[in-house]
Amino acid sequence: MSKKIGVVMLSRVDRGVLFMLVSALISALNGAIAKILSEDISALEIVFFRNLLGVLFLLVMLRHTPTKLPGGKIHLLILRGLLGFSAMILFFYTITTIPLGVAITLNKTSPLFVSVLAFFLLKEQLSRKGVAALLIGFIGVVLITKPIGLVFSYEHFLGILGGFFAAAAYTTIKKIKHIYDARVIVLSFMTTGTLFPLFLFLIAPYVAAPEAVAFLFVDFRLPDSVKLWTLILLIGVISTLSQWLLTKAYSLSKAGVIGVVSYTNIPFAIGFGYMLGDAFPDFWTFCGIGLIVLGGVLVKKG
Repeated sequence: MSKKIGVVMLSRVDRGVLFMLVSALISALNGAIAKILSEDISALEIVFFRNLLGVLFLLVMLRHTPTKLPGGKIHLLILRGLLGFSAMILFFYTITTIPLGVAITLNKTSPLFVSVLAFFLLKEQLSRKGVAALLIGFIGVVLITKPIGLVFSYEHFLGILGGFFAAAAYTTIKKIKHIYDARVIVLSFMTTGTLFPLFLFLIAPYVAAPEAVAFLFVDFRLPDSVKLWTLILLIGVISTLSQWLLTKAYSLSKAGVIGVVSYTNIPFAIGFGYMLGDAFPDFWTFCGIGLIVLGGVLVKKG
């Protein structure tokens, strides 16, 4: 009996890892498409169309195969949606302003933040080794952002803040994964990611936004070319698939295992970014990336 249980557990871990690997590749491709789109439309418009198509896709899936899980804790589902949208808009904005590989690496600080949030919110223990891992990861952030006079760019700060929001969103998954279907969890933040941009588009003409948050208050422009609509359709489909795979991965395997595997999207992103014209990362950037990955790996063992 114990042998069968061990085989089942291994199978669940393997499936989670496989889901995360595919999600990582698709996520990097998603970022590359977003970078191409950003030449013609704003980050907020990318988020809006991406989520609108995702909502429609998931509703079709749920109608075809309804969820059997009971649901409950609706406040956590709503919170997941708000946190997911916040992480997404910051992520897409940084993609439009800094190299793709760097933007995704800063977003991948989320496993470090997950450990911090788990310590304070879920009362999970953080050993000295875990604290050291966090320091290693954040030294990596310093090397990537290359602060001058201890002040780094606003775009880099937003990238790190996006990582924090992503971590908070992942933490809520641990609380609701047994009562909500993965599709419903993804739908919650995609719905939020559709309604919030729509609201911001409506009030944008009446808001004199400071430059720091001007990317949240932009005039809506309907794409006017087949190329743009094709890319929008593509990003909607593959990003929805990526989020579903990620959510399933976290549901099937331990967060520590999945968090480590998720770093594979960094080399994918560097490759896609280089093909799109980003400068190849310099020595210190590579060191920073390496330290963030090392910190993320070690923190799960701390």
